[in-house]
Amino acid sequence: MRYRYRPTDKFRKTLLGGGALVVLAGLNAPAALSFAGEKYHAYKISQPGYKQRYGSWDLLDVPKEFRTNAIHAALLHTGKVLIIAGSGNSQKKFDKGSFDTILWNPADNSFRKIPTPEDFFCSGHSQLPDGRLLVAGGTARYEVLDGEVDRAGGGMRVKNENPDRAVTFKKGTRFRSPSGVEYVSRFDVTVPKAKRQFKISYASTGRMMPWKTKVTAGEARVFVEAAKAGPEALTTEAAQYEILGLKGKDADNLYGLAQKLTTEKQDFQGIKAAYEFDPRAEKYIPVSPMKEARWYPTLVTLDDGKVLAVSGLDDVGAVLTGDNEIYDPATKKWSKGPTRYFPTYPALFLTKGGKLFYSGSNAGYGPAQKGRQPGVWDVRKNTFTRVNGLTDVDQTETSASLMLPPAQDQKVMVLGGGGVGESSLATARTAIVDLKQDNPGFEKGPSLPQGTRYLSSVLMPDDSVFTTGGSSDYRGRSASDIHKAQFYDPPRNAFRPAADPTVGRNYHSEALLLPDGRVATFGSDPLFDDADNTKLGTFEQRVEIYTPPYLHGGGGKDRPVLGTGPAAPDANGRATFATADADRITKARLMRPSAVTHTTDVEQRSIALDLTKGAGEVTVEVPKDPTLVPPGWYMLFVTDADGVPSEAKWLKVG
Repeated sequence: MRYRYRPTDKFRKTLLGGGALVVLAGLNAPAALSFAGEKYHAYKISQPGYKQRYGSWDLLDVPKEFRTNAIHAALLHTGKVLIIAGSGNSQKKFDKGSFDTILWNPADNSFRKIPTPEDFFCSGHSQLPDGRLLVAGGTARYEVLDGEVDRAGGGMRVKNENPDRAVTFKKGTRFRSPSGVEYVSRFDVTVPKAKRQFKISYASTGRMMPWKTKVTAGEARVFVEAAKAGPEALTTEAAQYEILGLKGKDADNLYGLAQKLTTEKQDFQGIKAAYEFDPRAEKYIPVSPMKEARWYPTLVTLDDGKVLAVSGLDDVGAVLTGDNEIYDPATKKWSKGPTRYFPTYPALFLTKGGKLFYSGSNAGYGPAQKGRQPGVWDVRKNTFTRVNGLTDVDQTETSASLMLPPAQDQKVMVLGGGGVGESSLATARTAIVDLKQDNPGFEKGPSLPQGTRYLSSVLMPDDSVFTTGGSSDYRGRSASDIHKAQFYDPPRNAFRPAADPTVGRNYHSEALLLPDGRVATFGSDPLFDDADNTKLGTFEQRVEIYTPPYLHGGGGKDRPVLGTGPAAPDANGRATFATADADRITKARLMRPSAVTHTTDVEQRSIALDLTKGAGEVTVEVPKDPTLVPPGWYMLFVTDADGVPSEAKWLKVG
């Protein structure tokens, strides 16, 4: 005999919506079925048993005045989340000079607007040893696409042959070509003074001859556009340009050089500005600017607490050819770093020994055949050792990558990705490399449910990896957002399903771990809002938060609690915390807070700690290797045998 399911009166009312389904059915059967399906799905995912197995999602109630286009998100050691939009991919906001930063406190869901001094749209960021967030680069100018450029333009190199002084030219300075066509600078530019070198020469008799002087001109770049539209301003030949308004020796010493000035597509242009965000004062503080302008750069923390800035589009919209630089938090200044080319937003991970591993993941700008090979970069010797074995190597753009937990294992995973540029290619490939091996190479991991770009991946306190969102086509084209989430379990080398998110996430989306063990997701910037690609996309401003199964109290179990303890380990790396749950605590993890953008989060890492139990207390021991635990603030989680974590305590290391 077949069992026939009979819904309860309460469920029937929920499903039918007080008779609404009957009315809908009479008008539109497909709509009725869709309505019923949504109601049933809402009912199913609200059940305690479902949540205990798959977790749950909730939309955050963000007041209208605090909604923004989340381009960057970083967790601060105060427990608050810095959400940076800058101009938020809005040309109108850029033109108005309207730049946004929102500070969200997950503890009480309060929000605060932060005055934002520069357009940090598509900047880079990194956690500093004292808990400040370094933010560098951003947008100087929005792109102009092919067919929309009405004035010839391009990069002008401004030369200064005067060894006695630097010269600043304001925005609007005019340059005249040999044929009389005038071009106007779009930004201020300071040209350094020339370098004077003295040489002593010797005659064949060995006698010293008089001093000889060599002068090398100072140089700076600036973007210029033709003062008037028209074909006469186009040129593809190198030429020297007169700077209008100069007289005498200045007119001889100062001039412009350009290779070509055309109406081809003009890419985004970067800025040199750098700031530290102070979590205590809750404001941006200016520091020395970078030598190079950068848009889409990666900032990665080194073992000494300094920060390496890599790649980006420069102040004329070209991908930097390898001019990297290092920020020193002690002096607040930048110095020259090792020279190596990478495409924009390269995923670089600090490994044991101090070398950086490039996973191949990146966010897009740069030629398809250059700088995309994974490898180990010794930044001190500036040598690069290829790491092979990655399949679909032509689809590392917009892929996710992370150092698997615990960091002591030195395994890096690459997940998904797509073809270069606006390609519709997307791969379900995952791959893992063990960097402890003498000759490391990627090995195939379990496949994602489908080809996925822009996947967000977050390290969890129970040593799992939570992955969510993404799309199967470039920027979610053709309604290709993937409303799925899953966990990757490193010991099993397998995925398991998680509850489906409500909000789709593609380009310009982020996800990060909160101190209470939940995951917050932000942003999404689709090209179109419909399957037919006819309705221009709107930026997703909703914030959705995932609560994992471990917080849904399976079996009525509460989470372990850490009580009072120090804010930093002692000289031996130990920290002791009071707890009534010492007997059930089995693991301790030190987790670096995220600073994430464009699927790139090179900050997050999870370090296993030695754990000693005592009467009413537990003691953790932090490894002293700064290449494993770079200096900074970390979240300390302890978990029980079932993987249920405590709320985090903050520890300052180094």
